[in-house]
Amino acid sequence: MKLLEGKTVLITGANKGIGKGIALKFAMNGADIAFSDIAYNEDSKQLEKEIEAYGVKAKGYASDASSFTSSEKLVQDVITDFKKIDILVNNAGIARDNLLLRMTEADWDLVINVNLKSVFNLTKAVQKEMIKRRFGSIINMSSVVGIEGNLGQANYSASKAGIIGFTKSVAQELGSRNIRCNAIAPGFIDTEMTSRLPEDVRQAWIKDIPLKRAGTPEDVANIALFLASELSSYVNGQVISVCGGMHT
Repeated sequence: MKLLEGKTVLITGANKGIGKGIALKFAMNGADIAFSDIAYNEDSKQLEKEIEAYGVKAKGYASDASSFTSSEKLVQDVITDFKKIDILVNNAGIARDNLLLRMTEADWDLVINVNLKSVFNLTKAVQKEMIKRRFGSIINMSSVVGIEGNLGQANYSASKAGIIGFTKSVAQELGSRNIRCNAIAPGFIDTEMTSRLPEDVRQAWIKDIPLKRAGTPEDVANIALFLASELSSYVNGQVISVCGGMHT
């Protein structure tokens, strides 16, 4: 039997990168996949086809994860279409990097709302369904910079550190209802976002990684699969770094 056979998963920010890697890994393991991004576009349609190729149900939604009302509507739409949500992956996120001296209030607010408020929005919206069924796994995407900070990323680091505190609190609140909440802290992962960095910057990052390579979306997806499945049935309130040893 596949690890997620019969489960329904909702993944935010899944059109590309880590979110897409998680969606495909979960589909490969038997889960029906609902996924959202800020827009439903050609990437969404293509991902639906790739997921359905594994013989499971897939549907993409346009939803603004930073909006409380949009997130509530998304959860209700998914429950209407799929009848339940077993697993939530809060993956939506953006970066607006700059030194604090030059960072605008707008860039601070945008990153906090998309990265951190979205986790509150979706978790709050889905918890009633999970409490009613006394089952659920919530996986929040943090970052190693949420643990140790990073030059030029005060807004991003703060949002990802906030996710860790939120994760640990929710794990304590919902654990008695058989709902687990954990976080993943990726390091330097090869995605479209990191591919836009200058090559000398990429190489400087890789030089500091003990495994001497960037991670892949699949590296993160493998840990997400563990946290979503019953293999981690006694893992709750934890932060797992996927960073090649960058953070130890």
